[in-house]
Amino acid sequence: MRIALCNEVLAGMPLEKQCEYAAGLGYDGLEVAPFTLGAEPQKISTAQATAIRATVESFGLVVTGLHWLLVKPEGLSLTSPDAALRGRTLQVMDRLCGLCAELGGKVLVHGSPKQRQVAPGETHAVALSRLQDGLAQAAKYAASHDVVYCIEPLSAKETEVLNTVAQAADVVRAIDHPSLRTMIDCSAAGQSEALSLPELIDLWLPTGLIGHIQVNDPNRRGPGQGEMKFAPIFAALQRNGYSGAIGVEPFDYVPDGPGVAAFAAGYLRAIREAM
Repeated sequence: MRIALCNEVLAGMPLEKQCEYAAGLGYDGLEVAPFTLGAEPQKISTAQATAIRATVESFGLVVTGLHWLLVKPEGLSLTSPDAALRGRTLQVMDRLCGLCAELGGKVLVHGSPKQRQVAPGETHAVALSRLQDGLAQAAKYAASHDVVYCIEPLSAKETEVLNTVAQAADVVRAIDHPSLRTMIDCSAAGQSEALSLPELIDLWLPTGLIGHIQVNDPNRRGPGQGEMKFAPIFAALQRNGYSGAIGVEPFDYVPDGPGVAAFAAGYLRAIREAM
């Protein structure tokens, strides 16, 4: 299980410094938020992606994947009534699948709650149908680039559409494409799920529908900075044979980005070494 740092935690640093710092803390890789690479990440060329990958790998790291996909360019939506806007959003998703592959990543995590909201005057069913249509296209894009596209369940505080693993799994099963899966974000799951995280992992990992894991506390800080215990979570991942990457994705940086990255690295490294 490789542990990657979500790079927006260090977004105040140039990429080279992000890599140097993360490698020094013992992370295995970076999970990249495309908006940290530029205001229009879909326009990053293959040559530019190759250079970014070389920078990351020069520090002994890898890009494990992409997440927080649709922040930039601004205004994207998969659930908008505007068909042209949905089409532009799909074009960005297609390019991000290619970018992920060019960077050496294996998985894309579609959280982006603001881009999957129920539009004013419309119903949840309409929004869900549009999201499902978009994810069916994303699965095809992902397959063409040999990556996996994951729809992320998020808490009801963030979005009305897909709040639990079971709801996301229903969509994945309906689309029925091997390049589309769901994932578990510990913070969101801790707010939305009836089961504990180890129970959730034991239930869902054997289905083959889980493509990624992100670790953070329900208080939105880093792992180990709240009430959630992560040793049982790692034990559940191990007994179920999880071999993918684990992304460290806090949202509330205490004391700051570099500080939470350092705390999480030490906390998770101790757990991994004790296993």
